[in-house]
Amino acid sequence: MAARTLAPCSESTLTDRYQTTIPEPIRKILGLNKRDKICYTIEPDGKVVISRADQTQSDPIIGQFLNFLAQDMQKNPHHLHAISSDLVSSVQFLIADVEVDLDAPLLDEDE
Repeated sequence: MAARTLAPCSESTLTDRYQTTIPEPIRKILGLNKRDKICYTIEPDGKVVISRADQTQSDPIIGQFLNFLAQDMQKNPHHLHAISSDLVSSVQFLIADVEVDLDAPLLDEDE
């Protein structure tokens, strides 16, 4: 692989909602595409390193929650009940016309 010449600095601006666009040279170096995750590592000297998030890494909080659920289901199987077809129909009716654009910016009231 040929050595790349890196710019000493790439800048971006924070919006009023603290959002920013990752500059193109950084996206290319990290191999980032839309919907990819990035990781910010804070070093002891206060510098922040940005890197591509490991796609195989799972969220530790979600993992702990799922483990809690699994243990609770094993300990208390009598708490498990099938949901009724009426509830399924009600939920399907409630979300039938709901459209979600995951790429749309958040509204002020949604933050």
